[in-house]
Amino acid sequence: MSTQNINYNDSFLSAFLAPSELESYNPAVAQAEKQLISKTGLGNDFLGWLDLPTKTSRDLVKSITDKAGEVRDKIKDGVLISIGIGGSYLGTKAAIEFCSPSFEELRKPRVLFAGHNINSDYLTDMLELVKDHEVAVNVISKSGTTTEPAIAFRIVREWMEKRYGRKGAAERIVATTDRAKGALRKLAKEEGYAAFEIPDDVGGRFSVLTPVGLFPLAVAGLDVAKLLEGAAGAAAFCNGEDVNKNLAGRYAAIRNILFRKGYTTEVMATFQPQLHFVNEWWKQLSGESEGKNGTGIMPAGLDYTTDLHSLGQWMQDGLRNVFETFMILKKTSKTMTVPKFSDDSDDLNYLAGRSFEDINEKAFQGTVLAHLDGGVPAAVLMLADRSETTLGQLFFFFEKAVALSGYILRVNPFDQPGVEAYKKNMFALLGKAGYEKQAQALSARTKDISI
Repeated sequence: MSTQNINYNDSFLSAFLAPSELESYNPAVAQAEKQLISKTGLGNDFLGWLDLPTKTSRDLVKSITDKAGEVRDKIKDGVLISIGIGGSYLGTKAAIEFCSPSFEELRKPRVLFAGHNINSDYLTDMLELVKDHEVAVNVISKSGTTTEPAIAFRIVREWMEKRYGRKGAAERIVATTDRAKGALRKLAKEEGYAAFEIPDDVGGRFSVLTPVGLFPLAVAGLDVAKLLEGAAGAAAFCNGEDVNKNLAGRYAAIRNILFRKGYTTEVMATFQPQLHFVNEWWKQLSGESEGKNGTGIMPAGLDYTTDLHSLGQWMQDGLRNVFETFMILKKTSKTMTVPKFSDDSDDLNYLAGRSFEDINEKAFQGTVLAHLDGGVPAAVLMLADRSETTLGQLFFFFEKAVALSGYILRVNPFDQPGVEAYKKNMFALLGKAGYEKQAQALSARTKDISI
C-alpha cells in the first residue's frame, strides 16, 4: 500500500466551528458513505469512478501505454493535439502541469489542447504552431456531437488529411468515446481510428482515471500505473463512516458546516503555479456536482503569491462569505537560493542563502495568519510532492469528497441538468433541426445582446 501523500489540517478552524459540530455530522457522512458504497443514492448509474483505482485491468493499462508508445515513436518530439472539453481535458491538463516541466517547450512530446473553446484565432494559431512538427490527435467525446470539440475536430481532421492523406491521418488519430454508440464511435469504425472506451458508468468530470485522461497522459510521458496506484491508496484512507478516519468525509463535513454558517464560497488557494490547473479541474468537479436546486458551494481558485497583489485586499477585508482551503506543495522538484550581492543595493541580503521554498513557506504562513485574523476560516491541504502517486491520491480524494458533500447537500452529484439550458438555446439560435419553436421564441430576445 502506498504512503499517504496528502493530509488535511483543519486545526485552524477552532474559532469557527466546535468539535461537537463536526461530530454531529458523523451520521450525515455515514449515510452518504453507505449510499455511495451500496450504490443506492442519487445518480447511482454513474459510480464507476469508485472502482477505477482498483479494478482498472492491467491489460487496459498495457494497451494504453503500448498505443501511447506507438504515438510517441511516430511524433518523436512533436505534438499530440488533445480535443475535448470539460472533464475531457481539464484532468489531463492538470496532471501534465503538475507532473511535468513548467513550460511546454521543455515537454517532449508536447500535448496541446483544442475543442474547449469556440475561437478561430486560437485554432488558427495552434495549426500554425504545429505545422513544422509531427502531429497526432486524440479526440475525446462520448457522443461525438458536443459542439465545441466536434467542430474543432472537423478543422483538425481536415488539416491532418491534407497533410498526411486520409489513410495516414487515420493512423495518427485516436478516438476516446462510447463503447458502442455515437457519432464518434461510428466515424472511428469507418475511418479505422484506434479507439478507447469511456465507461458507461463514469461521468465526464470523474473521468480522468479512465482512458480519457490515461491515454494522453501516457503520451506525455507520465506513469499512469502510478497515478492509479496513488488513487487506490487514497481509496483506503478516504473510506468509512467516521469523520476521524475518512479524510474525504472530514473535508466534506467541514465544507458543509461552513456553508450552512453563511460561508458560501470556497477559495482554493495555491502557492505553486503547477497547481493552477488542478484548481481548474477541481472547480468543475465541485461546481458542476453541487450547484443545483438553489444550493451548492461556489468554488473559486486563487494563485498566491501572485493574486495576493491583486485580490489580497478583498480576501483580507472584503465580504466575509468565503472560506479558504490552502492547497500546498511540501516539496518542489528543484530548489534555488537567493544569492548574496556585496553592494546589497536592493536590501535583500537578509534573504541571501535562503531557498525560494523557504521564502514561499513564510509567505504561506503569513497569509494564513492574516486571513484568519481577517475572519476567513482556513484549512490546509498538504501534498507531499509532484509525483503521479500524490496526484492520483489527490484526484480520488477530491472526487470522493465532492460525492459525499453532494449527498449531504441532498443533490445528485453526478448529473448536470443546468448545463443543458445554454445548449438548447444555442442549438435553437443556430437553426438545428427540432428547435424551430424555441428559435422563434428566442429571436426577439437576442436583438440587444448581439456581438
